[in-house]
Amino acid sequence: MRTAFFVDGYNLYYGALHGSPYKWLDLPAVLTTILHTQNPACELTSVHYYTSPVIARLATRGQASNDAQSRYIRALQTKGVVVTLGNHRLARGYAPRFIRGEKASRTDQVAIWQLEEKETDVNLALGMYRTACHSQHLNIEQIVLVSGDTDLAPALAAIRTDFPHIALGVILPHRCENGELVREAPGSLKAHSDWMRRHISGAELADCQLPPKVPLPKKPAIVKPDYW
Repeated sequence: MRTAFFVDGYNLYYGALHGSPYKWLDLPAVLTTILHTQNPACELTSVHYYTSPVIARLATRGQASNDAQSRYIRALQTKGVVVTLGNHRLARGYAPRFIRGEKASRTDQVAIWQLEEKETDVNLALGMYRTACHSQHLNIEQIVLVSGDTDLAPALAAIRTDFPHIALGVILPHRCENGELVREAPGSLKAHSDWMRRHISGAELADCQLPPKVPLPKKPAIVKPDYW
C-alpha cells in the first residue's frame, strides 16, 4: 500500500523530541519503521513536513536555535522530504491574571505577548486533501497524519467522505514514560482514521538518527548542531 506522510513539525518536536537527544531525527527512516510494523506490505512514497521558522530573539538559544532548525530542514530535504514553511505571528494581547486558588476572571487581565504559528495547519490540511484529489495520478493508497492536533480532524473527515478508497492513519508523536502514555489519544482524530499509533518509542527515535555529518553534492556537509 503506497503511503504519503504529512508531518506537523511543531507537534512532533514538542510531543516527542523536545528535551531528548533525538532531535537529529531521520524522519523517513522512523516513519518507515512504524509503517512496516503496522503493515509490512506498506511502502513509504513521500514525506511532507510542515513547520515555521524559529524567531531567534524569542528562542532559548537565540540565533543558534534558528541555525539548528535551518540545518535540520536542509538535512531532511537531502532525504527527499518536502518542506513547507508557515510563519510565526507575535502580537500584543491580553489574558486573565493567574492567582493560585482562584478562578480566571475576564475583569482582571494582563497584557501579554501572543506567539502563534500561522498557516501550518492550513497548509498541512490542504496538502493532504490535494494529495487525495490526485491519488490516482500519484498512485497513493494511504495517507498518514503525524500529529495530535485535533484541528486537523475535519481534514481527515473530508478525505474519508470524499475519497473512501484511501486508507487513513494517524501517528501521535507522544512520549511514553515509565511504560505509560503521557497524553490520551484525541477522540476526533481516532474517529476519522482507520488506524492509530499512539506513541513513538525512544528506541525507535534512537535507531533512526541522521549521521553527524549529512553529505551534500559539491557543498560542505550539514553538521549536526553541537547542543543537539
